Order: sequence, then structure tokens, then C-alpha cells
Amino acid sequence: MQKLISSFIYSICLILLTLTFINSNNAFLNENIPFFKKESCKTPSDITITAKELGVSSDAATPSALHAKAYCLMDAESGQILIGHNENEKLPMASTTKIMTCIVALEHSNLNDTVTASSYAASMPDVQLNMKKGEKFLLKDLMYSLMLESHNDTAVAIAEHIGGSVEGFAKLMNDKAEELGCTDTHFVTPNGLDDDDHYTTASDLCKIACYAIQSREFIKIIQTPSYSFMNKDNTRSYSVNNKDAFLKLYEGALGIKTGFTGNAGYCFVGAAKRENTTLISSVLACGWPPNKSFKWSDTTSLMNYGFSKYTKYSLTPDNTLPAISVKDGTNKNLHIKRSSMDSFTILLTASDKIDISYDIPSHINAPVRAGDIIGYERYSLNNKLYYEIPLVADTSVKKADDKFFRKIMFNLFFMKYTY
Repeated sequence: MQKLISSFIYSICLILLTLTFINSNNAFLNENIPFFKKESCKTPSDITITAKELGVSSDAATPSALHAKAYCLMDAESGQILIGHNENEKLPMASTTKIMTCIVALEHSNLNDTVTASSYAASMPDVQLNMKKGEKFLLKDLMYSLMLESHNDTAVAIAEHIGGSVEGFAKLMNDKAEELGCTDTHFVTPNGLDDDDHYTTASDLCKIACYAIQSREFIKIIQTPSYSFMNKDNTRSYSVNNKDAFLKLYEGALGIKTGFTGNAGYCFVGAAKRENTTLISSVLACGWPPNKSFKWSDTTSLMNYGFSKYTKYSLTPDNTLPAISVKDGTNKNLHIKRSSMDSFTILLTASDKIDISYDIPSHINAPVRAGDIIGYERYSLNNKLYYEIPLVADTSVKKADDKFFRKIMFNLFFMKYTY
């Protein structure tokens, strides 16, 4: 009995002695927890894939002898620029402005609203609907006047109705441009009449158009051949016709918008779809009178280039991801996963290459919450970042505190090697 009591007292003393030195031994225990197996944390090697390895063989000569001072061709799904020239140069864009006017009107109003023409709206220069001061219209009807015939008075009437003033509406336009990542665009007017502070770039115009065609109402308007309506008092009737010749000139054309002023020259933003690929083009300063047709020929050349040279390919992330070492955690390893396993598309030519790289730390400090971003899997096209996937923690790992280590020592003493 005395031996039993002595053994018990000895055990208690041993535990107390161990707990006394817990704080100074945390680091040691943290590196020697017997309940966890430390896994490899080696970062995956970078991978290079050529388009030819993916079976891409399409090729086409780069379009030459285009007339536009600036142009851009973009994949509508990804925003990938396929070809451009002076695409980031700030230039006037004339009535292609009205693409943004239409977007803002669709998103900030009800199409059944009544719009009353002001004297200022009625004073706009040609091209005009020739509305009169005080005349009332359904906003829905004016949208066709805006996009099919590009009426300048209509644009101002819409702007004043929605923004309270042209300046108020311009703020909404600029806010939307910023939201879409158009860093080199600034709107002053809703109709695109020349102003030194009213400008965009060919690439920004493509971004705006990529967004616009996601709206079914926008597509419905720009593809309407002709439209007739009356003012709210039924005292005057109006008929407008679509001036976008590209709709009939090009197979798969979706529209979008023409433009012309003395400073801007002929401009056009176009969209076309063939099979599962939609391309957006923009041409700015594409000649002056009498060269009205240059915008159509340039757009056709750009679209032909895009559809013949590029092949759409779908990539699905499938590389194995490592476990990450956790410092000062209740678990030695953290498994990571992709935030999305969705495939993504990319347009490729035979000469393109894709590089897959990883930005993953060798270790991470606890605590970690499930879903925390740990690193990134990046896909670069011809050395330019194209797509990235956040890599996130699969589970949570708590920080190892004194309570945790006391439990470890307790389990060690009583030989309980599960945790």
C-alpha cells in the first residue's frame, strides 16, 4: 500500500514538474508531436504547355493596311486582347459613347418611365430626333432612337431624366467605366459630341462592349432593323432605322454602334459570334469623309483574323497540390485546395504557349481558417498573366496554446497516442 501511495505521489510530482517547464518546451514539443505525420510541402514545378501540344494548328496572316488610327480585337468571354494597335491611346469616340449611355439607362431607370424633353435637349445638333421642348416620350421608345439612329437630342433627354443633368449622368457613366476597369476613359457628354475631356481607348471600348452584350435588352435594341413609336400625347409619330451596316455585311454579326464627329473621324464598335466564340472589335479615327466605308472593311479584317487564326481551348485545373507546413498549430500540416475547379477557356494560335506556376509558401503560421487564401495557381499566356485561381485552406488549424501542450503531456504520460 505504501509503495502504491509513493508511486502515485511520484507520478503527480512528475506531472507537475513537466507542466512547470511547458512554456520553455513548447517549441520542442511543437516539432516532435507524435500524433501527426509531417508531410512534404514541396511546391509543384512550373509547367509549360505549347498550343501545338494541345492540338492547335490554326494560323492566319496578321491584318495589314488597316485605316484606323487605333483598333482592338477582344475575346468577349475572357477579355483577352487578340490584336491591337494604339489600343491604349486616348482618343475621341463620337457616338460610340452611346453604348455606355444605353448601359446606364438600362441599369438606372424603368423603360416605362416618361421622359420630358428640355429646351437644352431639343437644341442638340444633328443627328436629331427633332423632339420639341416639353414633348414627352416613353424611355423605351427613346432607347431605339438612341441606338439605331444615334440621335443627339435623345441622348441628352435620357441623361437629364436619369441623372438630373448631363453632368449628373456623366458621373454615372464614369462610375460605370471605373467599375468595368476602363482606366483611360472619361465621359462628359451622353452623345459623344467633341470635348477635350471626353475620350476613351480602343481597348476600353471593347471592355464596355463586352459588358453591354451581356444584356438581353441591349442586344434586342441594337439588332432591331426598324422601330416606330409616337410621343405620349399621340400628336407626333416617329420611325427610326438601324444604321449599323455591319449586321448585314458580316456572317454572325451582332451589331453594335457607329460614331462620327469632325475630331473623332469614323468610329465603330462591332461584335460577331461564330459557334462558341464571340469577338468584340473597335476602330477609332478610321478615316474622314468621304471614306465612310473604311470602318466596315477594317472591322471585317479584324473579325476574319480572329475567327481564322484563333482556336478556343478549354483548360481544367488538375495538378496535385501539396500540404503546407503549419507553425505553432494544433496540426502539423494543412491541405489546400483550389477555390474553383471550373474549367476556363482560352483562345490560342499555333505559336502560343501557356505557363502554369504556383505562388505557395513553404509554411504558414497558425491559426488558419478554412477558406483562407494561402496562395495562387497562375496561368500565363506568352509570359502575360491570363488567369489565376486562389488556393485556400481546406480545414481550420488552431494555434497551439499551453492547454494543447498540457493535453499532449497528459497523453504522453498515460500512453494515449491518439489525438
